[in-house]
Amino acid sequence: MSKHVTILGAGVIGLSTALYCARRGMRVTVIEKKAQQRDGCSFGNAGMIVPSHFTPLAAPGMVKLGLKWMWNPESPFYIKPRLNLDLITWGLRFWQASTKQRVDAAAPVLRDLSLLSRQCFEEIGLDFGLVKKGLLMLCKKQQTLDEEAHMAAQALGLGIPAEVLDAKATAALDPAVTMDVAGSVFFPKDCHLSPGRFITAMEEELKRCGAEILWETEVKGFRTEAGILKSVQTNCGEITSDEFVLSGGIWSDETARALDLKLPMQAGKGYSLTVKNPRQLPELCSICTEARLAVTPMDGALRFGGTMEMAGIDERINPRRVRGIICAVPDYFPAFQESDFSDIQPWSGLRPCSPDGMPYIGRTQRWKNLTIATGHAMMGLSLAPATGRIVADVLAGERSPVALELLSPDRYA
Repeated sequence: MSKHVTILGAGVIGLSTALYCARRGMRVTVIEKKAQQRDGCSFGNAGMIVPSHFTPLAAPGMVKLGLKWMWNPESPFYIKPRLNLDLITWGLRFWQASTKQRVDAAAPVLRDLSLLSRQCFEEIGLDFGLVKKGLLMLCKKQQTLDEEAHMAAQALGLGIPAEVLDAKATAALDPAVTMDVAGSVFFPKDCHLSPGRFITAMEEELKRCGAEILWETEVKGFRTEAGILKSVQTNCGEITSDEFVLSGGIWSDETARALDLKLPMQAGKGYSLTVKNPRQLPELCSICTEARLAVTPMDGALRFGGTMEMAGIDERINPRRVRGIICAVPDYFPAFQESDFSDIQPWSGLRPCSPDGMPYIGRTQRWKNLTIATGHAMMGLSLAPATGRIVADVLAGERSPVALELLSPDRYA
């Protein structure tokens, strides 16, 4: 009889894990507390696959920059002031992880995860419009371009192709759009896609593979025995299983606590606005470096996304955060006007951010048949297929193609 795997969470990480498990012949059940809809963190993101992002969120200089930005509600990074022990503890751990030594150790792991994920996107065999034209890190100021050139050198040292371009060379690489920049760094290995198409394609493939997705099914508790999870209790009944995978995004923290596990995370709310008929449509995706603004063409539309707002589990739209995105666009793309966004409904999603900026992937010591796959922050879509493949390897008793020591879910136990 095939092994039964129950996956808690139907976001992009959970579905990717389900797909790789199903293709290995495992019987798969996915449970998701929300209804089947297109508003989760996996749908409104920037849709980028980014081997260029080998530096974790917790990096030298980020604490200083965060303190500078946090007092401006329209800045790329904002922490809502509040007395909260979890937030204070998370912040202390973030500061402790923001060292050069830690980043140097993390970079090869993130590189390996990203390159594996890119390979998986190419090999997964689904129709979701993968565009392999690269990414531009657009720099408004020469000082920023010089700093990004240093990052490009680090990328080359890790085997990730990168090219520093002046304003003329940047314009020549994507002539369909007008840009006002000092230059850019071009990462040819980066890709982009439409998140909605990717999720839909995976759901259809899972159905074809015989996997079951149970919507509006909320975890209420677990039945355990001698360090083993026997079943998960839900509002729709009890589900027994051989293996369990926790991939519930920011809500994984609450579930982990019920199992005596510590997966410290803060919700990093991101926003996006999608212009269906843009004035200009670039061919490449890009990141406006100073504004931390992601720009992605998607099936004729253009998505602008960004900001990191830490305000707890709060899914409400903050107009000041949205305005920060809108005001930044014309600085880099002068053909656009703020009025282009007047009738667009903003999207927001909660990214699960660990203190050290690294995802939680792997088995726990506390429970013999529980594997964790969460905490990917802004890299959820980008790292989803690699995470799914690694988890499937772990469940099959095989060795992971990527070193998992720095990703251990027990590292804050």
